[in-house]
Amino acid sequence: MAVPLSYSFRSLWTRRLTTFLTAMGMALVVFVFATILMLAAGLRKTLVQTGSYDNIIVLRKGATSEVDSGIEREKAAVVETLSGIATDRNGDLLLAKEIVVLITLPKKQGGTSNVTVRGIEKESFALRPQVKLVQGRMPRFGTPEMVVGKSLVKRFSGLTLGSTLSDSIRNWRVVGIMDAGNTAFSSEIWGDAEQVMQTFRRPVYSIVIFKMSDASHLDRVTATVENDPRLTLQAKRETVFYLEQSEMMAKFLTILGITLTVIFSLGAVIGAMITMYSAVANRVREIGTLRALGFQRRSILLSFLVESVFLGLIGGAIGLLFASFMQFITISTVNFQSFSELAFKFTLTPAIFFQSLAFSLIMGLTGGVLPAFRASRMNIVESLRTS
Repeated sequence: MAVPLSYSFRSLWTRRLTTFLTAMGMALVVFVFATILMLAAGLRKTLVQTGSYDNIIVLRKGATSEVDSGIEREKAAVVETLSGIATDRNGDLLLAKEIVVLITLPKKQGGTSNVTVRGIEKESFALRPQVKLVQGRMPRFGTPEMVVGKSLVKRFSGLTLGSTLSDSIRNWRVVGIMDAGNTAFSSEIWGDAEQVMQTFRRPVYSIVIFKMSDASHLDRVTATVENDPRLTLQAKRETVFYLEQSEMMAKFLTILGITLTVIFSLGAVIGAMITMYSAVANRVREIGTLRALGFQRRSILLSFLVESVFLGLIGGAIGLLFASFMQFITISTVNFQSFSELAFKFTLTPAIFFQSLAFSLIMGLTGGVLPAFRASRMNIVESLRTS
């Protein structure tokens, strides 16, 4: 005969203050756990959405980012001759040779940080349809004009429409503000590639990017680029490239989150254990009465475990509720791969939701096992004699 679930729920309600405090301790742990995972997921999502599935990015062989890649003009010209590159309505190749450099700019809240400057060609906008102009106009090629990502305008000084960038590129004028949604391009500055190369005295491009007429031909194009002895280049699908860019930072955040969670969870489990031991101590006669009425030891054990698991569920639900509000916050950090500023949002995925909920249930179960065993092993006579 099983103990009714209502008995466990009424017990928690009777000890409202203790239940609340213990649940809040678990909620804090779940909040930290979920938030760190959301941070890593947000970083991955931002970088993966930056790339397009049909686009191929070509870099120097061995390069791990656009910043440390270099492609000479003659090699870029060879890449332009590859078959399978898509064309626009005018018959022009959907291909752009770009250069990526870093500059240091002052932040509005103090300090400085690296910002990505991308030298582009006219097809760069067609290859990145997620980039939309929200203020001003597009830069004129052949002139020192730039458009700035919306995320940079919020966080850096001197990047308003019509302003002039200072220091090493003081002659560049901001003529537009672009919004690339939840992608890394919202944290970049774009200008004419030839002008950027002259300004920074960089004689080589960083990447060549193009759209394939048939996305299924990736292996053929990759083999052609990497096996050509003239090139010493590598080709990747753009989505794969940006996913690789997120791995180092995302792995660091995940390890950090798990470490903090393990430390905090020990306290939460001990708190749940103390709460359940207290419940057992205060209900000795109840337990004896249940045993005298015919409830078996395993029913008592299960009843206290259900109570403890439900306590963990309450804490998990509260923690996830507060963690969900983090999705409205945009933060910025330095990308470990490119060493440039990157803004992204916390992202709560179904996987993180269920992982956090499962973690809270495990904490509740772990904290309730020993008290539940103690309750189930109590002697009936001795329990009924307790005053």
